[in-house]
Amino acid sequence: MVQTAPIGLSMKDLYLFNEGSSYHSYRFMGAHRVLLDGKKGVRFTVWAPNAAEVRVIGKFNKWIGNRHAMARIGTTGVYSLFVPGIGEGELYKYEIVTIEGKIIRKADPYAFFAERRPGTASIVSDLDGYKWDDEKWQERKRELPPYTNPLLIYEVHAGSWKIKGKEDYYTYEELADDLIPYTAEMGYTHIELMPLSEHPLDQSWGYQITGFYAATSRYGYPKQLMRFVDKCHQHGLGVILDWVPGHFCKDDHGLRLFDGTPIFEGADPNRAEKPLWGTLAFDFEKKEVVSFLISNAIYWMDLFHIDGLRVDAVASMINLHMDKPPEMHTYNYLGGPDNLDALRFLKKLNETVFHYYPDTLMLAEDSSAWPAVTSPTYKGGLGFNFKWNMGWMNDMLRYMALDPAERSHHHHLITFSLLYAFSENYVLPLSHDEVVHGKRSLLNKMPGSYEEKFAQLRLFYGYWITHPGKKLLFMGSEWGQFDEWKDADMLDWMLLEYDMHRSMHHYVKALNHIYTDQPSLWERDSQADCFEWIDVHNAAQSVISFIRRGNTDFSVVIANFSRNDYKQFRIGVPEPGFYSSLINSNEKPFGGTVTQAQQGYTSENVAWHGHNQSITLHLPPLTFQIFSLDPGNTI
Repeated sequence: MVQTAPIGLSMKDLYLFNEGSSYHSYRFMGAHRVLLDGKKGVRFTVWAPNAAEVRVIGKFNKWIGNRHAMARIGTTGVYSLFVPGIGEGELYKYEIVTIEGKIIRKADPYAFFAERRPGTASIVSDLDGYKWDDEKWQERKRELPPYTNPLLIYEVHAGSWKIKGKEDYYTYEELADDLIPYTAEMGYTHIELMPLSEHPLDQSWGYQITGFYAATSRYGYPKQLMRFVDKCHQHGLGVILDWVPGHFCKDDHGLRLFDGTPIFEGADPNRAEKPLWGTLAFDFEKKEVVSFLISNAIYWMDLFHIDGLRVDAVASMINLHMDKPPEMHTYNYLGGPDNLDALRFLKKLNETVFHYYPDTLMLAEDSSAWPAVTSPTYKGGLGFNFKWNMGWMNDMLRYMALDPAERSHHHHLITFSLLYAFSENYVLPLSHDEVVHGKRSLLNKMPGSYEEKFAQLRLFYGYWITHPGKKLLFMGSEWGQFDEWKDADMLDWMLLEYDMHRSMHHYVKALNHIYTDQPSLWERDSQADCFEWIDVHNAAQSVISFIRRGNTDFSVVIANFSRNDYKQFRIGVPEPGFYSSLINSNEKPFGGTVTQAQQGYTSENVAWHGHNQSITLHLPPLTFQIFSLDPGNTI
């Protein structure tokens, strides 16, 4: 049945959907409770352009769709049907008759809620009516641009931060009661949640999705997630969501061959297949797919007040050859490997997001060398405002894994990043990807004795927190888990009963608060003049020292990556005065050996490292220190 006049739908909306310019398509696609001709019910709307017939099935018709065939709306490829007398909580699917006559059953791509796995049905859910109480947060966000303010992200997997038992997860509300005050007390500015869209396989961690608009039912209901975000904002915490627009899983009820043909993925399997993950890439050439995905990004911000998206696997999206054998290589019309449709999509995505939400965060998880990822699109960039610095992360983890005796031969690994640190707006990520699949935990990557492992992790964190760029740390790393992350179990909280882990936890908390309290560590992050080497060339001693500058203040940083104890170590400083110690990673409360560290040092009129003033300090093995000029003390 073809219908030229849509039932309660706007032809303009459908036109924009077909043109790839519908940025709020969730408002009319999917299942919506409506009042039509005086009758309450649900309007179902789905895009299935190559289907022979589409029906709605559910408990209300005993999963037999013969009496609920949907009407095709003109040439839009969209089907719609109003079913009176049903409402909130109704289970449903679409029964699609393909052009070959095969019958397939699919979940709703726009469903707001879904059955908990192993169930696969969509659920009618009304997301209206939540009363937000985050006006102060929204005002603060408008007044404090992220480039010139601290950004310290705590990355969390909701299913393993804490659990009550096997597959007995904390609900969104229970997480709010525990996770939010913990994160705020630790000094983080944002929580980043690994993907929450509905997914069938726990072990995918949410990165292989079937329901892009459905907050996973593992942890409760959509409005409980709204309440979680609201409470984060009330505690001064932003919320970033991992978002996966690059690919989707192949489960039968999902997007694959949705109407019997590849409408969400490309027709060429060499281009569509993601063999590394066993998933399918979205076809960004299709305008309806662009509407679907950009609307999804806006949806999380519109309805859930999400403050930013960490866009997953950008490198895989923009490179047609990535993680594919040569026989699967395809090329664009210019003969190159760049996915030009994906590049256009990312630019349009960012333009649209910043049009509606100019104060949001769009973070590219990108391991490629593509230029200008964080430059505006009108300057030829991709339009993100931050990019993960994968180069720094890989170099530093490689360096820290070396025995300290070998580090002098690899000094470039800790200095090279400053050659490109200001080419993009970077986040320094210590994420879940670095503590799984046999890579070992951050603590267990460190060489040496038990005590040395902790000392080196404290040292590493000190360099991370003071290096230009915003910060991200995966849960559990704050107290130094020995084991890798185990996605089916909760974090090893019992380690906090042990002195060294408890001391590490105390150290990270102190370091976090020093970071947020010191404008020199974040105020000019994206400007090259925020950083100045004091001594970059001391490879022989494996010592680096540098200055971080804010608009009106500066910090002096020194780090000893060797096992040598330097009793009298002189470094140049930019101004005369008393340099107060902000933190010394070797202090006993942090797990070190010094009961009471020196409170600071008065500069001397001795030229050193190109400065007229210098200080002489004690630099123990594997130690990190920060100093600031104290105007309250004079020489």
